[in-house]
Amino acid sequence: MQNNPAIDRLASLSVGDISAVIQMAWEDRTTFETIQERAGLSESDVIALMRAELNPSSFRLWRMRVRGRTTKHRALRSPEMKFDDHMVADHRRANC
Repeated sequence: MQNNPAIDRLASLSVGDISAVIQMAWEDRTTFETIQERAGLSESDVIALMRAELNPSSFRLWRMRVRGRTTKHRALRSPEMKFDDHMVADHRRANC
């Protein structure tokens, strides 16, 4: 049987790492690209993590919230958006 790298990445996360990813995923200004840089998880990995860690109603609320949200993808952001999601992620990480 072949190993699934996404499952291996998720399984290797500590409780603190999982908490940090969930916190960044809920934050509107933290992009999936930043989560990828910080935790090594792609958008689909984050979705799988959220599905596994949240109760079903919370997961559905989160999916409705982030689906199509331009602030969750750097490429979709307008140039007028001045905040830096790296700073948001750093701030969130420091409070874990």
